[in-house]
Amino acid sequence: MMLQIPQVLTKAQVAECRAILDAGPWVDGNLTSGFQAAMAKTNQQLPQESEAARTVGAAIVQALNAHPLFVSAALPNFILPPMFNRYGEGMGFKDHVDNAIRRDPVSGRTLRTDLSATLFLEEPENYDGGELVVNDLYGDHVVKLAAGDMILYPSTSLHHVTPVTRGMRTASFFWIQSLIRDDAKRTILLDMDVAIQRLAREVAPDSPGILSLTGVYHNLLRQWSEV
Repeated sequence: MMLQIPQVLTKAQVAECRAILDAGPWVDGNLTSGFQAAMAKTNQQLPQESEAARTVGAAIVQALNAHPLFVSAALPNFILPPMFNRYGEGMGFKDHVDNAIRRDPVSGRTLRTDLSATLFLEEPENYDGGELVVNDLYGDHVVKLAAGDMILYPSTSLHHVTPVTRGMRTASFFWIQSLIRDDAKRTILLDMDVAIQRLAREVAPDSPGILSLTGVYHNLLRQWSEV
C-alpha cells in the first residue's frame, strides 16, 4: 500500500517548523550513514540529537497521532523519531531499500520498520528535481507533494530521490512499526475502515449492518495484531 496523507501539517505549521529547521545545525548526511548509503546519497541532514530536530519531530508525531487517515492506514505501534534532510543542487539519493530494523535513539528499543514516510516541507514549485520515486509491482511512482503533505509506503520498497537541479528540497523522513506487520492485511483493514465510515455517513451509525462490519474489523485487528 502506498498512500498520500494530506495536510499532516497546515501551511502555518510548516512555516513555524521551517523557521526552526532552517536555523538548525545542518551537517553532511553521510556522517550518520552506513557504507552502502554513503555510496548512494549526497544530502544534508539535521543531527537527531539537535534541539531543532527534537522540537519539530515532536510536533510532527503529535500531528500524526491526531490525523485519522494516518492512524487508520498505518495502525502505528511506534513512530520512530522523525529525521530531517535537505537536497541542494546536484544532490540526490540513488536506489536503496530502508533498513529492516532500526534502533530508537531515545528509548534504545530495537524496532521493525514496516512503513516509511516522507513529509514534504518545501512547496514543489520552489525546486526542480528532488522527486521521490518508489518502485513496486506496478512500476515506478513519482512523488512530489505540497508542503505539509506526506507519502506513506512499505519499507520493503526500492526507492530513490532524483537529483535536485534548482532550489532546495527539505523534508522529514521516518519509519513506523505497525500493529500489523503484513502490508496486505493493513490494506484490508484500511479499506474496511474507510467503507465503515462512508456507510456511517449515509445511514445510522448504529445500524445493524455497520455494527456487524465494525465487529468484523475489530476481530481481524485482534487476530492480526503483533502485540
